[in-house]
Amino acid sequence: MEGWDFWAVAVIASVLVGMSKGGLPGVGALAVPVLALVISPVLAAGLMLPVYVVSDWFGLYAYRREFDRRVLVIAMAGMTLGVGIGWATASRVSDDWVTALVGVISVAFALQQLLLRPALAAARRADAAAGMFWCTIAGFTSFVSHTGGPPYQVWTMPLGMKKAVFAGTATIAFAYVNAIKLVPYYFLGQINLHSLSVAAVLMPVAAAAVYGGYWLVRVLPEKLFFRVVTWSLLLIGLQLIWKGLGAVIAG
Repeated sequence: MEGWDFWAVAVIASVLVGMSKGGLPGVGALAVPVLALVISPVLAAGLMLPVYVVSDWFGLYAYRREFDRRVLVIAMAGMTLGVGIGWATASRVSDDWVTALVGVISVAFALQQLLLRPALAAARRADAAAGMFWCTIAGFTSFVSHTGGPPYQVWTMPLGMKKAVFAGTATIAFAYVNAIKLVPYYFLGQINLHSLSVAAVLMPVAAAAVYGGYWLVRVLPEKLFFRVVTWSLLLIGLQLIWKGLGAVIAG
């Protein structure tokens, strides 16, 4: 983890993390794939987790009053279960197949939104069973490769939340899931003193980018905001399919 090419890519990944914690959806899922261009995906996931956690603090402050309590409680319960499953199966599950699967889910849902749901969804009460299902998947995929956003959005986008509440609820939910991932990541050896020293340099970059994402959420019109969410989901999904299947084919 050295050289100008590593640091250039690492700064870009940190900006993506920070902007996602500022409420700009989807872009955070690109951080590990971007960093995996210069180091292994496993190292990238371990390196970026402390950066996620620190930028979460700034996101929590920004959205401390804007969230949906019911959605948040359901999300936390499902994500906790998903992280537990991820930890229990860490030595058995192929990261590449999980990455590809998340990509397929993302693309399918984004296409459904673009083709069948052209208007904003009407607000409705969050269903606990559906929430537990999708957020368990989100917790699992977040544990494996920090790609919990797409499954979470499959459940939350049709709920018709206002953009600030949508962004705030996601920010708080993923701050929680990133915090509980620290313990298993440590015991699995994905976090060490060297990775923490590198992450410490990247943390201020991510923290500053949080407010860039927060500003964009504020200025984007409601319909444009959710259009950005959907297109981000589609593009990220295609990238994850390419990355996951490419790694599987490469052996």
